[in-house]
Amino acid sequence: MNYSPTKPSKILIGFFMLGSLATSSAQTPTSSDFMPESSFTEGIEGPAVDKEGMLYAVNFKEQGTIGKVNKEGKGEIFLRLPGKSVGNGIRFDREGNMYIADYVGHAIYQVKKGSNNPEVWVQDSRMSQPNDLAISPNGILYLSDPNWANGTGSIWMVNTDKKIILLESNMGTTNGIEVSPDGKRLYVNESLQRNIWQYDINEDGSLSNKTKFLSFDDYGMDGMRCDMQGNLYIARYDKGTVLIVSPEGKTLQEVVLKGKKPSNITFGGVDGKTCFVTMADRGCFETFPALNSGNYYNLVH
Repeated sequence: MNYSPTKPSKILIGFFMLGSLATSSAQTPTSSDFMPESSFTEGIEGPAVDKEGMLYAVNFKEQGTIGKVNKEGKGEIFLRLPGKSVGNGIRFDREGNMYIADYVGHAIYQVKKGSNNPEVWVQDSRMSQPNDLAISPNGILYLSDPNWANGTGSIWMVNTDKKIILLESNMGTTNGIEVSPDGKRLYVNESLQRNIWQYDINEDGSLSNKTKFLSFDDYGMDGMRCDMQGNLYIARYDKGTVLIVSPEGKTLQEVVLKGKKPSNITFGGVDGKTCFVTMADRGCFETFPALNSGNYYNLVH
């Protein structure tokens, strides 16, 4: 989610193979456009790819929609959420069902594979603004829940029996969230406080052994995703980069984007080796080659 307190929206996409990596004279990796600017609203967020390789994100053309983008970068409205609902994070499970975090209605929708009908999966008024989603190999959903006005946040878990469980409260503005490829670690960032926390995931999905993974002195963060080697790709909001770090927190690469407000990232393309980044200030996707196949891409394939 865009971490500006006055603009709590989130959405978008990411998947498909493009050309070769463009570099500057200093050999700094840079991105390319995947589709025209303003294809999505500034609420573009939640990029995810299905088993057929189609790319999805929230807020295509107008708020409250889910957009579907083909391999040529042409988008269309896939569905409209009911009422005043607005999506943020999107994930798919192994069976091809889609899950959408609705930050307005305090809910998560499920869209069954082969359908474009969103149905409430869980809803809980205790949640402030369900934001980003992550899914573990066993199907447990994790979601960040920031309260932008108060600068606070929480982490929730939804198990496969649709039971929603509060894992931690009284955090900073929780935003990006991701599960490691082996399903043993959870990463959660706090956008305004500029921290990334790491947890051990227990057998029942609960969390333990919270430790600080990284912190920054400048700029914020939004979405995060892992590749198959466990490297973490971090959208640096307002800095206009994607920072790639190892499981030990060592910087491997920092990709310079054309826009300044990357809201989230996903993997797609041939063998899941292309990164797709949703850009809130440009309303489109930018793309660059990944170091490895994406963790989530391989989970759903």
